[in-house]
Amino acid sequence: MDAIANLLEGTRARGAFSLRCVMSPPWGLRIVAQSPVTLIAAVKGELWVMPDKGDPLHIAPGGVAVTRAPDHYNVVGAIDTEPEIVIHPQQHCCDLEGNSVLEEMTHGVRTWGNDPKGECVFIVGAYEHLSTVSDRLEKILPPALALSKEDWDSPLLSILVTEVGKDEPGQAAVLDRLLDLLLTAVLKAWAGKQDSERPVWWQSQGDPIVERALQLIHKDPAYAWTLDKLAAKTNASRASLARRFNDIVGEPPMTFLKNWRMALAEDLLRRPEETVGTVSEKIGYKSPFAFSAAFKRIKGESPYEYRARAR
Repeated sequence: MDAIANLLEGTRARGAFSLRCVMSPPWGLRIVAQSPVTLIAAVKGELWVMPDKGDPLHIAPGGVAVTRAPDHYNVVGAIDTEPEIVIHPQQHCCDLEGNSVLEEMTHGVRTWGNDPKGECVFIVGAYEHLSTVSDRLEKILPPALALSKEDWDSPLLSILVTEVGKDEPGQAAVLDRLLDLLLTAVLKAWAGKQDSERPVWWQSQGDPIVERALQLIHKDPAYAWTLDKLAAKTNASRASLARRFNDIVGEPPMTFLKNWRMALAEDLLRRPEETVGTVSEKIGYKSPFAFSAAFKRIKGESPYEYRARAR
């Protein structure tokens, strides 16, 4: 499994916010919802995603945009349109005076907008929570990215459009999994684009030594890795591996391993079936005591304190 797959593997929607939006011009939305990751896909008509930091992104039918917290942005029907509705955290929608417009803009199951027969239709899928492992994905994404219909080829969008309007038992779980698949397909296509705007972290895909080291760490984080062992497995010298890894990933191999283990530990500690003992074993510590001491040193609180707070 390559490094990109490992990051995407950690992304799981849990009760994500999925909505079909129908709008007639003029319309404009100000998004301050702080959702960790949001996907916006145009179905009919066109729209603009306008980050506070960065260039406007034009989204035509079949095109998608992905935004990430904490940056705010506008979604508008025309580039010169000012927002008239503000989307706050927990997806509360208000006018500019702070009055709720939820009731008047709701038009059936997961359908929202200023006109139920609007000529612009787009799908919104917002992740309200990400696992600690997936936080690494969020951190390397730009504030907003976009792909045109020609940039990616997948039937997932049309399936999500069909499913989002259904009101059936278990439908929320269906939408969560479809959103996961759609986001994975989009980010896979985005990562495959050879352009200068991709974060340097993705460049590990072009360095066989760094890519192999990341594969080894991700595949078996509990193994007693050392720089010597990683260098031997990647057929590189200690100095070469350390230099190339630090240049591309942004931190030395052993620091990355330590941080990756702690990210996995945080994610595992959220699961009720795991204990501090099982978590310490899964991430490579010889005893729960050693793990607890390391966790507190790095995170500032014990695993028990973290688990109680996270739950």
